[in-house]
Amino acid sequence: MFSPNLFESCHMFDMTHKTSESELMGNMRDDDYEIKSGAETMDAPSGDDQDPNRRTKKKRYHRHTQRQIQEMEAFFKECPHPDDKQRKELSRELGLEPLQVKFWFQNKRTQMKAHHERHENAILKAENEKLRAENNRYKEALSNATCPSCGGPAALGEMSFDEQHLRIENARLKEEIDRISGIAAKYVGKPLSSFPHLSSHLHSRSNDLGASNFGTQSGFVGEMDRTGDLLRSVSGPTEADKPMIVELAVAAMEELIRLAQSGEPLWLPGDSSTDVLNKDEYLRTFPRGIGPKPLGLRSEASRESAVVIMNHVNLVEILMDVNQWSSVFCGIVSRAMTLEVLSTGVAGNYNGALQVMTAEFQVPSPLVPTRENYFVRYCKQHIDGTWAVVDVSLDNLRPNPVSKCRRRPSGCLIQELPNGYSKVIWVEHVEVDDRAVHNIYKPVVNSGLAFGAKRWLATLDRQCERLASSMASNIPAGDLCVITSTEGRKSMLKLAERMVTSFCTGVGASTAHAWTTLSPTGSDDVRVMTRKSMDDPGRPPGIVLSAATSFWIPVPPKRVFDFLRDENSRSEWDILSNGGLVQEMAHIANGRDPGNCVSLLRVNSTNSSQSNMLILQESCTDATGSYVIYAPVDIVAMNVVLSGGDPDYVALLPSGFAILPDGPGHNRGGILEIGSGGSLLTVAFQILVDSVPTAKLSLGSVATVNSLIKCTVERIKAAVM
Repeated sequence: MFSPNLFESCHMFDMTHKTSESELMGNMRDDDYEIKSGAETMDAPSGDDQDPNRRTKKKRYHRHTQRQIQEMEAFFKECPHPDDKQRKELSRELGLEPLQVKFWFQNKRTQMKAHHERHENAILKAENEKLRAENNRYKEALSNATCPSCGGPAALGEMSFDEQHLRIENARLKEEIDRISGIAAKYVGKPLSSFPHLSSHLHSRSNDLGASNFGTQSGFVGEMDRTGDLLRSVSGPTEADKPMIVELAVAAMEELIRLAQSGEPLWLPGDSSTDVLNKDEYLRTFPRGIGPKPLGLRSEASRESAVVIMNHVNLVEILMDVNQWSSVFCGIVSRAMTLEVLSTGVAGNYNGALQVMTAEFQVPSPLVPTRENYFVRYCKQHIDGTWAVVDVSLDNLRPNPVSKCRRRPSGCLIQELPNGYSKVIWVEHVEVDDRAVHNIYKPVVNSGLAFGAKRWLATLDRQCERLASSMASNIPAGDLCVITSTEGRKSMLKLAERMVTSFCTGVGASTAHAWTTLSPTGSDDVRVMTRKSMDDPGRPPGIVLSAATSFWIPVPPKRVFDFLRDENSRSEWDILSNGGLVQEMAHIANGRDPGNCVSLLRVNSTNSSQSNMLILQESCTDATGSYVIYAPVDIVAMNVVLSGGDPDYVALLPSGFAILPDGPGHNRGGILEIGSGGSLLTVAFQILVDSVPTAKLSLGSVATVNSLIKCTVERIKAAVM
């Protein structure tokens, strides 16, 4: 409802409308005329009505109709400041006077301004309270400082900058311990102080920022036989275990920071331009750890750093999302699962996130057993803005622990750099029973190239380049084979990513695979397994026979990789191409190395049954290994993909090659040549042997695939040697 001073606002109107508005004001003084304001209005008395001898007229209130309010609300969203022409047009449509429309918009603007101011004030107040609390916390930490000479209170000026920083850091660590203790108390109903064997470790760390106390965990003897599948048998932690998990995670984070940032004597320079962990110094620095090394396990530690083309936010999300993590590192992570999330983090990000996981790590060969781990993953943003993600094994929390691999604190530090880049320091520290590794793979496994930090970081760097390529928009159109359509590039890269993931998850020695060895006579034995494909739009229905073999050849990995990825030399080894000419129809570069690309190939074969088939191929390489993976695809389906269509419904059965160096390499003239002595080559095929999923596998089909893979191996050896 407007006040009696409402009419004074008429002086603010435009001069061009003074005459019409004066006439309207005169009319508004009529006794029988009622003013209709924004939401409520009342009649204004005329000069005659102000006679004191006459009875004052009763005020009558009127509201706009629901339709009028809705129409003006909708118009306000589009134009909060209508001009005179718009107000007149709106008043005619709604049956109102232009002045009523003007008053309504004025009131609406005032109301919105007040609402925004209240919201901004609330935000500023919350930030102010946060800063005040942080300031008080620092003051309290400094006030408790004592003089190292006399033991009395220390003046701020008497403390060095490092001492001030340590006091503040100690106060922050204590606050973090209290916060995570609260998380644990939520699960068991009492604080960590109720567990003496845990709380003593927490308090002993308050004055020593470098200590790492993981509690007492007894050693155990590893067993050789595989009695079960960890990923299928393990369950989430019990309520009683969660306080210990919290403490393990916090202590593991501190150890990771020390391992990532320390130099000699904790890390010593190695022969292959890599850092080597000084085991004696490690035990002195971290005396408790997760307990002594079990009998039969070998220590394996490595550290690497690199700058990658991805911002820190996306990197943290990849590491904390088990699906993204498994996809990006599909060549290393064959299977992974999050069993329970103990904390999702604070402030809308992963800072403080804590989750219990299980994972299986692999080398792309059936000759190297996988490594299974049950661990907790903890993510934290430190005071300098650096993010850290750490894993540590939880083997002793399982009933009857029998582990052939356990992770000491391992993970990475992520530092934000300009232009969307990040510096990543990766640390891998495991204890493993690798006696079942085949002899030809032992040098590369023992060197750390198979499971170490170099492989993790090289894979991350390559995948970051791949993602940046998929998002590129300024693609030069100089080459006719280059796909310049953004949607077509994304769809083709997504299809290739699914092809690579399918190949990697099916070529290793995962416990989910039931490999059968055919004619076991040597290291190049062919291993086969079958799988029934039903109701999967990404695979053709029927019985799929997978076959794989690994062998050593005295040829450098780069030469083998270049030979296998080149379409001009494909007819020398690809039996199924029937000697036809192979032509590249489309090409997407996805990395700095020219070998990192996705190609669409066409086989010009005289066989009419292959006239409508194309070959999708992805080749990728880094310092620790290379892949050439391909799959036949239908030409009609690929036209849909190249037009930006959904690639999930394109049926694929990928085959291909995984190439690893045969050892750590040699430093020649300051240049590290990894595996320059020879290559470890894995050849894997997937073939649809029957389109009926319920059919039985015939021995003839197995014999055919066995002959196919052996013939391919012989052709490759003859060509590259």
